[in-house]
Amino acid sequence: MDNKTVYKETIGFSIRSLLWDLLATIIFVGCMVAGFFILEKTSNLGLLGLGVGAIVGGIFAYLILHFIGYAYKAGQIAMMTKAVSEGKLPEDTIGEGKKIVKERFGTVAAYFAITGVIKGIFRQIGNGITAIGNAVGGDAGGTIGGTISAVIETIVAYLCDCCLGWVFYRKDEKASKATLEGAVIFFKHGKTLAKNLGRVFGISIISFILIGGIFFGISWLIMQAFPNLFSSLSAAIAEISENVPAWASDTTTLTLVCAGLTGIVMWSIIHSTFVRPFILVGVLRNFIKSGIEDKPSEKSFDELDEKSKKFKELHAKIEAEI
Repeated sequence: MDNKTVYKETIGFSIRSLLWDLLATIIFVGCMVAGFFILEKTSNLGLLGLGVGAIVGGIFAYLILHFIGYAYKAGQIAMMTKAVSEGKLPEDTIGEGKKIVKERFGTVAAYFAITGVIKGIFRQIGNGITAIGNAVGGDAGGTIGGTISAVIETIVAYLCDCCLGWVFYRKDEKASKATLEGAVIFFKHGKTLAKNLGRVFGISIISFILIGGIFFGISWLIMQAFPNLFSSLSAAIAEISENVPAWASDTTTLTLVCAGLTGIVMWSIIHSTFVRPFILVGVLRNFIKSGIEDKPSEKSFDELDEKSKKFKELHAKIEAEI
């Protein structure tokens, strides 16, 4: 199965993930708007209501994405892994993906425990590379290190998903042991995986300009239909303190900022559910292929112990269980 076919066959996960993301966003924004209008009319404390609404909406959104959204993301990675390693997928892709996630991790807590370890390992390795950039860069070390850090954060997000894919691939191995193997694959085959960087950043930039720009324009037009909302909001902000930035107390500028933030949020949702999975298929294929051709060994584990404290801790824990 080529990358496009794999993407098309697993797009159902993206669509369901998008629907849940949109529901979470609607609840979040709805709570903010409701909080603002309720307290604005009852006690002239609209800004406080906005904050309270954001907190309440944020809690609901977190619960939805944490306990429901994860199954679709993990299920998609499981099915992508099956496609690139076996060259085929079951008829009920969605059902099989969710089933595999449940069988591999059992509970939500177990899933997030493993993914938390994966992120911790890759971030520690990334921090070490950033530190080298700071050290060798001289006066420009901070800039070099910061640039490296930003790039690594993007790479780490993809590597975490690839490592999770390897955990699914190694279904007969303990999830913790497979996690260590995934980290080793990156460490040993970093140059091969780096070939995907142009694709990762190129497509991401194009999607940001197109998707973000379109939703910025749409949001601006919609917000123009509610001038009283933003005039009241800017007035409330201006009353807080004399040191409030000028843009925050200006209705037009505040509307532009809100439209811009909306565009970024919508880009993030659509990119992560539709564009990013397309990029991930290619990165995941190279990752799994590298691991199959050169399976990680205990010697590789010992080498990586020196580069990541979290890796060393998990390695020691696994050794103690044997």
